[in-house]
Amino acid sequence: MKEILVTGAAGFIGAFLCRKLMEDSDYHVVGADNLNDYYDPSIKRDRLNMVKGADRSGRFEFIRGDISDSAFLEGVFEAHSFDMVVNLAAQAGVRYSIENPSAYIESNLVGFFNVLEMCRNYPVKHLVFASSSSVYGLNEKVPYAVSDKTDSPVSLYAATKKSNELMAHAYSKLYGIPCTGLRFFTVYGPMGRPDMAYFKFADKIVKGEPIQIFNRGDLQRDFTYIDDIVEGVVNVMQRPPLRDEQDVPFKVYNIGNSRPEPLMRFVDVLEEALIAEGVVEKATEHEFLPMQPGDVYKTYADVSELEKDFGFRPSTSLEDGLREFARWYNLYRKH
Repeated sequence: MKEILVTGAAGFIGAFLCRKLMEDSDYHVVGADNLNDYYDPSIKRDRLNMVKGADRSGRFEFIRGDISDSAFLEGVFEAHSFDMVVNLAAQAGVRYSIENPSAYIESNLVGFFNVLEMCRNYPVKHLVFASSSSVYGLNEKVPYAVSDKTDSPVSLYAATKKSNELMAHAYSKLYGIPCTGLRFFTVYGPMGRPDMAYFKFADKIVKGEPIQIFNRGDLQRDFTYIDDIVEGVVNVMQRPPLRDEQDVPFKVYNIGNSRPEPLMRFVDVLEEALIAEGVVEKATEHEFLPMQPGDVYKTYADVSELEKDFGFRPSTSLEDGLREFARWYNLYRKH
């Protein structure tokens, strides 16, 4: 049985990944998370309960701790023999990185360095780690290809994610650690992060308050449903990267829907889904605001590398994804 460490296991992507792995009897999964209060920890506990409910044979073990604590992390590695590590633990959020940059240095840089050190000292067959579409920054070429330049970040969050890719590449070259970075594009769905725009929109719509729409609605996002993200991660996990022409076992992929949606269409579909599920009776007012610091105008994933190597590309429509979110949200707000 393969033993896997998933950091950020109570996070949005981490929990759904752990649940997916519980469907395969080949895995024993150790999930680590610090359960911080960046957003309401109760939703993190709900996600963990979801994972435990899917674990029929005691193959999921949760350990509370912070990857920026090297002693904690070393204790986890000493107690297990991991075949693979999936690092999803990170301080998330573009705007919060403007207000509280130190949190990003601790988790995204120090924490990731600790993960790399553990993979060096306790060798694993594959390290998969979360990057972000935010690394493309001011790049105006679309769709974003993994070969595009990513040296113009517009937020500290983006800079830390780009740094993760550079750090992983160095460790891959120096110590032969097979590493794969995944640039996720605007992930959404049930049990998502309450700090994400679509979740905030739903909260405002339920309260009958105006929703704030930045850049006066002139934004486009490559919204990607959680199940598609998880399927992409699981596919990538199965195949450590081969050594490239520079003899480095390192690879980066985009995982996005490859279909940017205008923000106003997203809002319309969300409102329709909430009305259809009986969450609200009508839409609410819109408050149009200027572009926010750290935002980019458009995200658009070129997933040709993912499709070429794994025969997979995300395909969940916005309508289907937001309908599933609305169904879950209707239950969530009642408990």
